Amino acid sequence: MDTYDLITQNAEEVVTDEEVRELAADPGGKRAYVGYEPSGVLHLGHLLTANKLIDLQEAGMEVVVLLADVHAYLNGKGTFEEIRDTAEQMKAQFIAYGLDEESTEFVYGSEFQLDEEYTLDLHELELSTTMNRAQRAMAEIQGDETAKVSHLVYPLMQTLDIEYLDLDLAVGGLDQRKVHMLAREKLPEVDYEVRPALHTPIVADLTSGEGKMSSSEGITISMEDSTEDVEEKVNSAYCPPTRDPEPDEDGNERENPVLELFEYHVFPRFEEIVVERPEKYGGDLTYETYESLAADLESGELHPADAKGTLASYLDELIAPGREKLRELRG
Repeated sequence: MDTYDLITQNAEEVVTDEEVRELAADPGGKRAYVGYEPSGVLHLGHLLTANKLIDLQEAGMEVVVLLADVHAYLNGKGTFEEIRDTAEQMKAQFIAYGLDEESTEFVYGSEFQLDEEYTLDLHELELSTTMNRAQRAMAEIQGDETAKVSHLVYPLMQTLDIEYLDLDLAVGGLDQRKVHMLAREKLPEVDYEVRPALHTPIVADLTSGEGKMSSSEGITISMEDSTEDVEEKVNSAYCPPTRDPEPDEDGNERENPVLELFEYHVFPRFEEIVVERPEKYGGDLTYETYESLAADLESGELHPADAKGTLASYLDELIAPGREKLRELRG
């Protein structure tokens, strides 16, 4: 796989392709980041972007993980002391998951977001940004919560983070797209350069295949889950024998979350996937690509139950080091 393909694999969107190709031509020493509100326990949503950071490290880039304590405070996630405690847990889990510690820089937002220069730049953006524009950028992240002034400041801070962390590439889930578009629009207004962005997909709800998997709504898989928890959640997942399910009876679009988890979580981290089956059911199946596994599910060669059992096993292997780290930290 060439460098461009490695950088962009499993990206839902590349903004812009030309800028990312230029970056891929000379990635050594270039800096990419993802910002995370400290929540204590990593779940599959965090790990999807972490997979991308691992790809970028393999491509030769340096990775910055912003432990966004000020953002979390603005979003009502606790006191700074509480937020710092959960952030330290997240840092340890990221390293356990596979980020290369030597080429990963962990930064607290409060290390630079409270400085005078940053604050004055923030005020300048506030002067030139309408409430509607800031609200549109924040809408998908905010969810159904009533808008507060802090929600309007939040995306403007994310815009400035890209400059103040001296970045060459911004990475986030597709729900961060509007914020990154705001950054591309507003950074030139304070005489800073725009940077390219990569957006990772949003995995569908595990039980219905609709919407998105969420730690606050429905079921997700996290590093707190035991092996038995992972097996139970995956075995109850929606998994029709197709990668393109029919809409539900109300017309809501659906995806196959089991296949999505294979594509975005398992295949990027393992060279081959082995589905263990008794000889009377055809024996083991070995896959080196997601496409071959998805094709076998659609043809009937791979039964959904076997796909789920295999997925649970590989996901458990991925989160096990983080699970042990959490137990160690909590005593």
